[in-house]
Amino acid sequence: MTKNELHKYVEESSGSESNICQICAFRNGEMIYSDNWHGFKFDSAVNVMSVTKGIMALLAGIAADKGLIGNVNQKVLDFFPEYIVKRGEKTIYDVTIEHLLTMTAPYKYRSEPWTKVCTSQDWTKAALDLLGGKAGITGEFKYATLGIQILSGIIENCSGMKCIDFANKYLFSPLGIPEHKIHGNSSKEDQFDFLRNKRPRRNEWYSDPQGTVTAGWGLTLSAHDMAKIGYMLINGGVYHNKRIVTNEWIGKMTSPKLQLGEMFGNMQYCYLWYRPHKDKLIFAAIGDGGNVIYADPEKSISVGVTGTFKPRIFDRVDFIEKNVIPLIEGA
Repeated sequence: MTKNELHKYVEESSGSESNICQICAFRNGEMIYSDNWHGFKFDSAVNVMSVTKGIMALLAGIAADKGLIGNVNQKVLDFFPEYIVKRGEKTIYDVTIEHLLTMTAPYKYRSEPWTKVCTSQDWTKAALDLLGGKAGITGEFKYATLGIQILSGIIENCSGMKCIDFANKYLFSPLGIPEHKIHGNSSKEDQFDFLRNKRPRRNEWYSDPQGTVTAGWGLTLSAHDMAKIGYMLINGGVYHNKRIVTNEWIGKMTSPKLQLGEMFGNMQYCYLWYRPHKDKLIFAAIGDGGNVIYADPEKSISVGVTGTFKPRIFDRVDFIEKNVIPLIEGA
């Protein structure tokens, strides 16, 4: 498929590719492919949904590299000395950062209580109130977008900076990604609009009323930004001769920790990143709408794909490997 054929294929799609806004690809550190649809421009920002989680794993690594986090086995409550644990709750004392990063932290609910957390004044505290439970720590995978909010609080408390300022200073700015600002509104109506609005967005990050960014969703990036992040990772954490994160953390972050089931495409789970193949060193940050950072260190290829909200679209890895990678390799 040529570039023009791929453009037409997406443009005329009425299926799962119809919501794609941008695709951008780097090879050997050079951008060799970029395209846009639906009125989005090269540098338009899109709500990349749960790709936000992958960025949070990177920020946790940067904090660890700086010695602000001791190690992934450090207890979550070490970072919240003023938090008052509810009477009878014991499990929360044993929850570690690694439990958050691998989605094996225990929570006291059957389904995520979005309304309870996202109408509260402090989403980090509301997430902490859900942590623990009588079952204890079982090691069971439990996908938790709300629970990851605790990571934002950890980064803020260990660094003394707002999480968005930490991200701008130590990740976005060194990569040449535009400075991000707090979204500003967190009403119920605004949350639905932020999710479903199909127009380009500002370079922003959703936040709670405290100005603490949402750790599980709500970051806006362009496909170019995402491909650049992927390139930095496959380049050992270095971008333009500047180290962003250590190769040691990248190795930890992208090494398999859990085998997932059919609901998650039978992929392996790392630290908020996925490994789509058991026999290939490929890793990805994946969000609803088919938002993806795809990175292949062996081929030195990174791909960013953005998409607006569309139900039941999650994994865009197959699309990338069938349509984008051959185009890149043939360039």
